[in-house]
Amino acid sequence: MKIIKHISRNFKHFHKPKGEFHKMRFCTMTLGCKVNQYETGAIENLLCERTHELKTLGEGNDVCIINTCAVTAESVRKSRQAIRRIKKLEPNAKIAVLGCYSELEPEEIEKIGADLISGTADRKEFALKAEELHTSTHATETPANSPLSTLHSLLPTVRTRALLKIQDGCDNFCAYCIVPYARGRSRSLPLEQIENNAKKLEKQEYKEIIITGIEISSYGKEFNSQLLSAIQTIHTAAPNARLRLGSLDPAALTDDFITKLKEIPNICNHFHISLQSGCDETLHRMNRKYNTSQAKNAIKSLRTNFPDNAITADLIIGFPGETEEEFKKTLEFIKKANFSDMHIFPFSPRPGTKAEKMPDQTDNSTRKERARKATETANKMSNAFKQAQIGKTVEVLFEQKKHGCWTGHSGNYLEISVKENVDKNSIHKVRIIGIKNGQLQGEIV
Repeated sequence: MKIIKHISRNFKHFHKPKGEFHKMRFCTMTLGCKVNQYETGAIENLLCERTHELKTLGEGNDVCIINTCAVTAESVRKSRQAIRRIKKLEPNAKIAVLGCYSELEPEEIEKIGADLISGTADRKEFALKAEELHTSTHATETPANSPLSTLHSLLPTVRTRALLKIQDGCDNFCAYCIVPYARGRSRSLPLEQIENNAKKLEKQEYKEIIITGIEISSYGKEFNSQLLSAIQTIHTAAPNARLRLGSLDPAALTDDFITKLKEIPNICNHFHISLQSGCDETLHRMNRKYNTSQAKNAIKSLRTNFPDNAITADLIIGFPGETEEEFKKTLEFIKKANFSDMHIFPFSPRPGTKAEKMPDQTDNSTRKERARKATETANKMSNAFKQAQIGKTVEVLFEQKKHGCWTGHSGNYLEISVKENVDKNSIHKVRIIGIKNGQLQGEIV
């Protein structure tokens, strides 16, 4: 069987064969970040528009699409595991693999047995090539399009909350991160294309748009624009949708940015900060471009301008050289910051990054124990934040029915469940009345 590779800097284009059109059954699996979710959704949408059937895994699909992640060594392991698992569950299907892991290590994926391997290039072309796995084995080479060149034509499949990707790549080259090598330098979608996408989502009556990218704080720097301009453009084009921001760099959360952001209606009062550490010495070794003072000021300004907001954060524990004293500084910082929730990761050395070869690597047991302590602190803060919401009235966008109740998310990203019947994709005012098994309970008012 011939392997067809089109890595982002080595792209092969498949011509549509003449003759009968073959409708295919396909399924997808996505690992990693919201950008991957967006791009998988775009592929699903395009293939469904071309009359193919999106099915679930194990339903006898013709093609299985796997969008991989490589941000940590664990992500790579899970990506490999997913490919092998799908090959067992769908033995007669062609396997099409894309994403950061396949960009970095296509030969390894070829050994596992993929039929189509793509990196982080044009998703529209990838979708067409996946389609042709079902119809053709003849290929000719053509030049690659830029990774964002056809992004404007791709929108996610129908979900309650829409993802709108405005940026890709990263210029930060943090010591622990492989993403700049996998996705390349930062690239931004022009404002006119962002406007077109937002208008399409408005016509589809989405009630919430999540503004996402690999590093959205870098938006527009290559053509002298800023993230604020992109947010304003989306609001103008989709005035009926509430807007939720993706992960933000603390250095970008200046007083000026936050006060201007406050002027834009429908901004969700939930902000996720890419913190990584609460210790300046550790941040310096990570090659992060901010310090804890900037992060502290950003948190203070957000709370001043967006009352009752939720502030969440990422944290890497056990980075090379992290002493017990440095860990204590981080623990003390997050306690004072009083985050409403946190994503905590024990450091995982990723081959190809500067951190992998750094001296004073923390041992696995130390990383796990420190991560346990940090998680314990984060859980206490999260539970206290939920408790403080009881008695308050919030607007909830309802998304699905679980265990006989409808659930959805408030603007500050709390999942709330009600017993009343509501319509999917509807927003209702809900009074929070309690917590059951960690789940906030409410009633329609």
